[in-house]
Amino acid sequence: MKISNVQKSFGRFCLNIPALTLEKGRMYGMIGPNGGGKSTAVKLLAGLLTPDAGAIDYEGLHPRDITLVPQKPYLMRDTVRANLVYPLQIRKIKPDKGVLDHFLSLAGLEDLQNAYAPGLSSGEAQKLALIRAMIFSPQLIIADETFSNMDMESQARFEKYILDRQRTAPVTWVVISHQLSTIKRLCSHTFFMQDGEIKEEGATGTLLESPKTQALKQYVEFMDGG
Repeated sequence: MKISNVQKSFGRFCLNIPALTLEKGRMYGMIGPNGGGKSTAVKLLAGLLTPDAGAIDYEGLHPRDITLVPQKPYLMRDTVRANLVYPLQIRKIKPDKGVLDHFLSLAGLEDLQNAYAPGLSSGEAQKLALIRAMIFSPQLIIADETFSNMDMESQARFEKYILDRQRTAPVTWVVISHQLSTIKRLCSHTFFMQDGEIKEEGATGTLLESPKTQALKQYVEFMDGG
């Protein structure tokens, strides 16, 4: 997937991305201060927003093969299990009980599968939204602060599962997170966004350990508590 000269404006805010490339099967991180343009950028990637200028080349990727897990999940007013089945139904994929049970177990929601989904805690809702995104095997998964309200055990379990799955059935991920430790563990390449622009990008370890710009250096020091 390639972005070329994309711009998107909201009042005084303007997103301006001259170029961005996502290679198939890689995990990308996106970091930066609030209001820097991260969420706008991924909504454009997901096809939820249309650029004011420029183009996005999906290189044959169908919209139904892309999913965005927002920071605040949108859950249907139904059971946990019904929410998990929904993306399969709209794609005319027959739900497999074994697969459903597998993902419910991964999220620790097997005992809550008949519970009313909007009544879940924020952490439980995030876990449901994440397994709902993964269950239909999309080719691009965008996770916007998806791990922020999960307990440490659940996050570690998901991270291990995702990394293991990437080795056998890689898909493209874009992970937005203020948790730099999460970005380091999951992502091989990271973009730093500020003021609607990508200020730096590169291999995650190099980018975070040796920032080229003062803005990224200050951001890393602040997020690491230093």
